[in-house]
Amino acid sequence: MRFNYRKMKKDDLIWLNEHVCKHRMPYTQHPNCFFKECPEGIQYHEKTGFLDIETTGFYADYDFMLSWCVLDNDSGIVYKDLIEPEEIKKTYTFDKRICESLANELVKYDRIIVYNGQDYRFDIPFARTRAVKWGIDFPGYKDLFVEDIYCIVKSKLRLSRKKLGNVCGLFEIPAKSLPGDPNIWMRAAAGNEEALEYVLEHNIEDVWSLKGLYDKLYNFYLHGKRSI
Repeated sequence: MRFNYRKMKKDDLIWLNEHVCKHRMPYTQHPNCFFKECPEGIQYHEKTGFLDIETTGFYADYDFMLSWCVLDNDSGIVYKDLIEPEEIKKTYTFDKRICESLANELVKYDRIIVYNGQDYRFDIPFARTRAVKWGIDFPGYKDLFVEDIYCIVKSKLRLSRKKLGNVCGLFEIPAKSLPGDPNIWMRAAAGNEEALEYVLEHNIEDVWSLKGLYDKLYNFYLHGKRSI
């Protein structure tokens, strides 16, 4: 675990620097000791969430979001939202509501984990574009950190294909039992309720797969401070 210094009060920082671990070192220098030794209920670590979205396509000026999921690393709860058929077929508000609910969920975290989802890639730029289109207050620069596990796979592993399903398959992490069937996605884009539920289940599966891969590769790279 890591300290989230950005959200600490002055008194918190003083306490961590003045109190020492069993190695006689300040907790600011031995954070792992803090999490092993300190009383329960003291939460200075970063709150981490695993994000994945499902959309009708790859370009946010022509396509819209169908669902989103964020797996809370602390509680193991998957927070989620799914577009409603009438938002597609009747009101034509499309993903406005779920863009707002996603923005409200993201601000609860200090670090978001994605797969092929940071800037210049997909999930976050797509969600940001749709939020800006609807006039929704999306998390800004330095509001939270982001880690893209795709970049870690690309730099640290040697694989024939870098799709999430392929990487998870190699490490025997459950993934893609609900494949991305284009026929289902087209029906979901048209507001078919059964297809939308399938998309959401696929979305939920992906965040669990992402967490499994994150845990598998955690010790092989520096967990930096790249902003969303």
